[in-house]
Amino acid sequence: MGQTRRDSLIELISYTDGISEMRDPIRVPVKRAVFADEKSVRQSESYQAAAVGLKAEVMFVIWPNEYEGETDLEFNGKLYSVIRTFKRDVRDLEIICIESKG
Repeated sequence: MGQTRRDSLIELISYTDGISEMRDPIRVPVKRAVFADEKSVRQSESYQAAAVGLKAEVMFVIWPNEYEGETDLEFNGKLYSVIRTFKRDVRDLEIICIESKG
């Protein structure tokens, strides 16, 4: 069985509660870098996303044990929202994303 190559670096983003300087509650991003393969979104993914009013833009494949339920990720300076994950097998977890507006 061939070795899976992961050659892109993404930052998975989760959030924790914090307090601003003005003492207001805020969400503080917690970033964690992992290696991934960038893939094109399959046509079926595009159709599924369109059915709920979204446009699936990019898919990343990572090791399943590296994903901890993060809702966002950053890649090449762009912020993406995770719309779906799919565990293909023991070596591959697909993360399907749309570009986030911030």
